[in-house]
Amino acid sequence: MANGSRQAAWEFFGAELKRRREEAGFTQVELGARVFVSGGYVGQFEQAIRKPQLDVAQRIDAVLQTDGIFERLCRKLIDDRRYADYFAEVVELEKLATKLCEFAPALVPGLLQTAGYARAVTVAANPFVTDEYVEEKVTARLERARVLNDVTRPEYWVVLHENALRTPVGGRAAMAGQLEHIARLVRERHVVVTVLPYAEGAHPCMGGMLTLMEFDDAPPVAYTETSFSGTLVDDPAVVKRAQRAYDLLRVAGLSPEASLALIESAAEDFGRCASTT
Repeated sequence: MANGSRQAAWEFFGAELKRRREEAGFTQVELGARVFVSGGYVGQFEQAIRKPQLDVAQRIDAVLQTDGIFERLCRKLIDDRRYADYFAEVVELEKLATKLCEFAPALVPGLLQTAGYARAVTVAANPFVTDEYVEEKVTARLERARVLNDVTRPEYWVVLHENALRTPVGGRAAMAGQLEHIARLVRERHVVVTVLPYAEGAHPCMGGMLTLMEFDDAPPVAYTETSFSGTLVDDPAVVKRAQRAYDLLRVAGLSPEASLALIESAAEDFGRCASTT
């Protein structure tokens, strides 16, 4: 579904929600209280400013007795074939978050990737696909990154394991460009990046990538991912454990200033190697 069509569909979702809510005799505040979000949040659903999580859509159906229409609409709209099934809802949540915290144990996170890096990652995971497939995935990844340029962009904190700086994804020239891109975003204060060096050894997230998301009017969530699957978690106790793990990662890392210096040094090293080959 094209971006324009998808937005129009979310606008239909909002208009239908408003109609059904008013027919049921609820104010936005009253409906919000019953589905565990604020009245302002319901208003933003109705204006298609924010998109509800699937569990919220399910609760709306239950309260308004709408026979699953909002769940079905929500499932359809978060079903974007450019993303794995387990990741489509995460993409929607990124757009709503006021704060994002990521730990990347091996690869640069998608929101920070350049086209060359994203292309190399996509081909490595899918060596027999067409060029069209690769470019579709790369375009989708770059579109996600636009959230960092929005006026209302979230606070974005990233802990990169040193692995992500040293592995020449896409070749030395592509890697130099990738690290220069990260350094530029840091200097422009679009992101705070710290590096977890090899010397730290074991760390609390040995199993894979971790993302924490916070919102104005909804509880925080955590997302964990391995090579072939991902899990979105909203259980408060588990999210609290994930936040503690992230805190431990952050204090174990280098300072932001030392991290930027290491990123710039690695970029220069890749650049020099690329120019001599």
